[in-house]
Amino acid sequence: MNNDQTLYQHLIDNQTTAIVLLDNHLHISYMNNAAETLLQTSASRTLNQPANDLFIDLDTGVEELENTLQSDQPYTRREAQLLIFNNGEITVDYTVTPFNDNTERYLIIEIFPRDRWLKISREENLKWQHEASQTLIRGFAHEIKNPLGGIRGAAQLLSRELPDKSLQEYTGIIIEEADRLRNLVDEMLGPYRPIELVPLNIHLVLERICSLIESECAGKIEVIRDYDPSIPELQGNQERLIQAFLNIARNAVQSLLSMTDKEPRKISLVSRTIRQITLANKRYKIVCRVDIIDNGPGIAREIQDTVFYPMVSGRAEGTGLGLTIAQHIINQHAGLIEFESQPGKTCFTIYLPLELDAQTDAPTTTESGVKS
Repeated sequence: MNNDQTLYQHLIDNQTTAIVLLDNHLHISYMNNAAETLLQTSASRTLNQPANDLFIDLDTGVEELENTLQSDQPYTRREAQLLIFNNGEITVDYTVTPFNDNTERYLIIEIFPRDRWLKISREENLKWQHEASQTLIRGFAHEIKNPLGGIRGAAQLLSRELPDKSLQEYTGIIIEEADRLRNLVDEMLGPYRPIELVPLNIHLVLERICSLIESECAGKIEVIRDYDPSIPELQGNQERLIQAFLNIARNAVQSLLSMTDKEPRKISLVSRTIRQITLANKRYKIVCRVDIIDNGPGIAREIQDTVFYPMVSGRAEGTGLGLTIAQHIINQHAGLIEFESQPGKTCFTIYLPLELDAQTDAPTTTESGVKS
């Protein structure tokens, strides 16, 4: 290998884009360092192996690769689901380019992982939803509270002037309902002052949730604890966190109790630590992750994009405020709530930083136009 070839090889091996070279039998002829990291294997172990022994596009299989070998036409797929047998399922952009030398035909595959960018984008969207909801709620609440105060005051004055004491029952109802609406509006607004944060053990919060669920459900639902006891204390407000976690858990309970089949009803509370995660454009070294998982019927697909909006509920008797309030409380702790739901499994994931110092980690755009 001459000096130019050595330089070219060095440049390709130091690219952040995963590059895989396939021969005309769709066997692996070469991969760079980034591809080794993505596929969680080494080039020496995979040399001459069929590509679909290591990774495959879940939508197209090897059919498009075979067509490209025949047609000699490149193609690009965006946000494709790639199954990597050593690394699970990931979302990627990739480009396949035919390449011919004097003796053989090859395919060059350039793979750009998208999971991290999509996660950051999804978190930004959740944050935007929450801020938009809070702005809407505060304006809405202001318009409601003023006339409520007038209605309550007028009912009190009317009660004093009524000659028949039995009629005061009706003014009492007006006053009680005005108070109930005022409390509901206050819940929508959330706390006016910044909450006080103190060191606490997240498992004390989770145990409180478990005990409340078990007492309310009287054995109808199995509560499974899966804790990591090594998680250190975090800065939090215990009562507020109990409220947030309980709002999520009670949604799961109500979903499970609505089931008509005979399957065992289960809620799992799982705690773990994860490292190097981005929350609201800030990157934290270590974060506490809590999953609240149920095996209920799941959240209706038509409301999944708006489930954190106020007044959005999958139940006719629901207020649609529980998840809005929970997201607000977790945001006050510099955290975030995400969820995934399908029939048989709904998982709400709560992220809470274990240290408050973080660095800005907004995605940047490379020359290829892919954000990382």
